[in-house]
Amino acid sequence: MDARILPSRAFGMEEGEAHVIRNAGGRARDALRSLVISQRLLGTREIAIIHHTDCDMLTFSNRNLREKVREDLGQDTGEFDFLPFKDLDESVREDIEFLLATQLLDPATIIRGFVYDVRTGRVREVTLETADHAR
Repeated sequence: MDARILPSRAFGMEEGEAHVIRNAGGRARDALRSLVISQRLLGTREIAIIHHTDCDMLTFSNRNLREKVREDLGQDTGEFDFLPFKDLDESVREDIEFLLATQLLDPATIIRGFVYDVRTGRVREVTLETADHAR
């Protein structure tokens, strides 16, 4: 979602070489619907989860945001999960594990995770410590 990140530039791709799904925090749970559509209708076989440094998702909790919505709009979000996180690498690992566990993606899908540094433009891979990150 962050406008500072141009996925094609960060990964050396030409426009049109990848489906880019953007959402707050780059969370896989939020993107699953689009990933299923991309696979079933357009043939996607690899997924890259990309979170970034200096992310606002690191700055709040569900409780904080629920209170802010109530104060600003007078609306109750109930138990809505805004999917915040406190650790970048761990959030990437959680998203890889979530996608590996879902039965809605092709089991042969290659799933990798990365953290993009907004200050340097560098990308580093985050891997699962105890499991192979390719299905």
